[in-house]
Amino acid sequence: MAARATTGGLAAIPAWLARRERWSRGLIAFLAGAAMTAGHAPIDFPFLFYLAIPVFVWLLDAAPGGRAWFWTGWMAGFGYFVTGLHWIGHAFLVDAEQFAWLMPFAVTLMPLGLGLFWGLAALACRLVWADGWMRVAGFAAVLTGFEVIRSYIFTGFPWALPGYIWVETPVMQIASWAGPYGTTLITLLITGLPLVALARRQAIPAVAALAAFAGFWVWGAWRVPDEVAYRDDAPVIRLVQPNAAQHLKWVEPFARQFYTRLLELSSKPGDVTPDIVIWPETAVSFFPAFEPEQRARIGTSGNGATMILGGLHARIDVEPRQIFNSLFVLSPEGAILARYDKHHLVPFGEYLPFRPVFDALGIPSLTGRGDFSTGPGPQRLEVPGLPPFNPLICYELIFPYEIIGDGPRPEWILQVTNDAWFGGFAGPQQHLAQARIRAIEFGLPVVRSANTGISAVLDPYGRVLATIGLNSIGHTDQKLPDSITPTTYSRSGDLPSYVILVILLAGGYYLKIRRPPR
Repeated sequence: MAARATTGGLAAIPAWLARRERWSRGLIAFLAGAAMTAGHAPIDFPFLFYLAIPVFVWLLDAAPGGRAWFWTGWMAGFGYFVTGLHWIGHAFLVDAEQFAWLMPFAVTLMPLGLGLFWGLAALACRLVWADGWMRVAGFAAVLTGFEVIRSYIFTGFPWALPGYIWVETPVMQIASWAGPYGTTLITLLITGLPLVALARRQAIPAVAALAAFAGFWVWGAWRVPDEVAYRDDAPVIRLVQPNAAQHLKWVEPFARQFYTRLLELSSKPGDVTPDIVIWPETAVSFFPAFEPEQRARIGTSGNGATMILGGLHARIDVEPRQIFNSLFVLSPEGAILARYDKHHLVPFGEYLPFRPVFDALGIPSLTGRGDFSTGPGPQRLEVPGLPPFNPLICYELIFPYEIIGDGPRPEWILQVTNDAWFGGFAGPQQHLAQARIRAIEFGLPVVRSANTGISAVLDPYGRVLATIGLNSIGHTDQKLPDSITPTTYSRSGDLPSYVILVILLAGGYYLKIRRPPR
């Protein structure tokens, strides 16, 4: 039974929101969205969701019609994305003379575009908006559903999913069975229910949500062992970070200096002899496949280690010529043992959508006039002497459904990246956070080598075992952690989350018909 309405306590907040003018409600929605950003790196304070999500729900309660519902969701989404993705603007300052004028458009228009998903989600919530606390379940299911759509449509951009706010807490371990969308659904439920239910004097749902949060916290802490597990034959990995400034990376004599730095860091003696030396994305300015002498020089620098590096690859046997953003595995003698070509490219960075239109407007892509070609897809590399691994290049790590292809399970995941494009604040830290979540989801260690940071070795529970910080030059040696038993998510993927979403949406629609909101 729905509790009777009250005029004091928490019930005064939704009543006050209902009396605000349209623009005032829009501003409050924007601030609520911005507050949610605090849950993500580098602030990592997820508990503002316990206030921001109820405010979002109460603002929808107060919306007088469809346009107001859409406006509320759009403004909340704009606040969330404009504060959480401000680092995107840094890419336009790398070649400021050519691209700086585009930065204001990028840091506002992209968040406005992403905010449309939240606006449409808010509008769709009208279909499942039942009375009482159950409308929070409908809200959580609809918003999660639109976050799924955001992750796929127009090649997808699943950055800053609400479920990622727990990365610094034991709660994040639920990703091992819930995955990114199940974790997002749970996050919206357990943060939205307490205040929304208490405002209606419905204590049981509020207590249940808080108890679930406590249970997830305790279970997550229990799941992670005290010690890191290693195989007896675990290889020692050396990560090399040259800290090459992006605006100087391809400019002589700086490109030569960065290359020399990579060679010197690779050959430095350490407490242990590395078995694998890993350089970051596009570590060299030449095409490794066409430079056998330089490959031999790179191989020698590792003192007998297998070398892995990011570089460009060209196919000159086809017309027009194809250029790939690639990863190379080299023997100590410099022979190419394996190559992986990036398959999920960055729109406007590695290729220009609707190129004829933008060419006519004189707007090139950030990395030049030509487009990169697309690789064949996820790949498991098997190199003699190395545990088999799945390579990823930069942005590919944010797509969990594209990391592991068909076939045998890898023993670790490798990401080479150039986070110099992301600036020196939130972008690289959010990228690292997503690497930690991938480790939890798949139960596999994740190794990432970044040009300017943050390079890291992560265990299969997402713990950071070794790191090289932002804007630092250096190397670190770390044994590769052992993988764990395949997680529920790694076996089932996102299908269970989609089924639960469909059930919640159908149930919400049924309840809305039976118990429409007052």
